[in-house]
Amino acid sequence: MRLIDDEGTMLGVMSAREALVIAEDRGLDLIEIAPTAKPPTCKIMDYGKWMYENKKKDKESKKKQTVISIKEVQFRPRTEDHDLNVKLKHARRFLLEGNKVKANLRFSGREMAHQEQGLKLLQKVIKLLDDIAVVETAPKREGRQMFVLFNPDPAKIKDYLKEQDRLKKLTASEAAAEAEAAAAESSSEA
Repeated sequence: MRLIDDEGTMLGVMSAREALVIAEDRGLDLIEIAPTAKPPTCKIMDYGKWMYENKKKDKESKKKQTVISIKEVQFRPRTEDHDLNVKLKHARRFLLEGNKVKANLRFSGREMAHQEQGLKLLQKVIKLLDDIAVVETAPKREGRQMFVLFNPDPAKIKDYLKEQDRLKKLTASEAAAEAEAAAAESSSEA
């Protein structure tokens, strides 16, 4: 077998017994790396340490992964404005969390005869979510349902969050101005 030592140096071709003696002298393990090679290749290393480092690398690579899940919001062709706003609020939250959103519109019974109403509703949803999302899949019909897939747009989300922050500060300053006006009014009456 071909033997590589713990520092990566090629020690040459030798018998398994000789390789095992060298590994035991160094207090390490003899591990077969390439069993199908001619001759088979073995390496001298600390197996426990190698396993630990591999687990550590796997854990690090999993940390760097971003898991994007698809959240679904369901509508009906006759969904009223208030219900639509509630569902859009949920869709916004999902998009701001970095998830994709599938807006699913289900038809039942005679609603299938008026699919244009469903398409109008989906176009309205697209228009209302345009400030933070990009349409990944245009309105598509599958059987008794129609759906649109939204992808969060990081640039649009950043602009949206800046605008929301600006509005919060503006309302806070307006509230402070009203409090000052009320205080001035009460002091002038006294």
